[in-house]
Amino acid sequence: MMTKKATEAQVERYVSDFMLELGVPAHLRGYYYLREAIVLTAGDMELVGSVTKLLYPCVAKTNHTNVQRVERAIRNAIEVSWERGNPAVFEDLFGYSSASGAVRPTNSEYIARIADKVHMDLKD
Repeated sequence: MMTKKATEAQVERYVSDFMLELGVPAHLRGYYYLREAIVLTAGDMELVGSVTKLLYPCVAKTNHTNVQRVERAIRNAIEVSWERGNPAVFEDLFGYSSASGAVRPTNSEYIARIADKVHMDLKD
């Protein structure tokens, strides 16, 4: 679980700021789905092992949509950030970026890396 020190609003703000650093445009629906997925995963890292079985259905339910739309919107937001985002931030987080010619991280890898960073940065 998330620490006593970091409230859910603080975690959401931290994730939003970091996603903007990565270049995820806030006008995309996937931005909101991705933020929710990262916040949920930061609170329970077990979710990253079951992205399609647990995480996407949870995000879909709270947003009154289906799993396929959640997955596609998140994938689109990640693609946009990968192509237009700051390569230095990607290098720091993933060890590679689009500038180095690498393929973009998968949805689950992207979510897991950011959730882990959030979890580590905001723990006691």
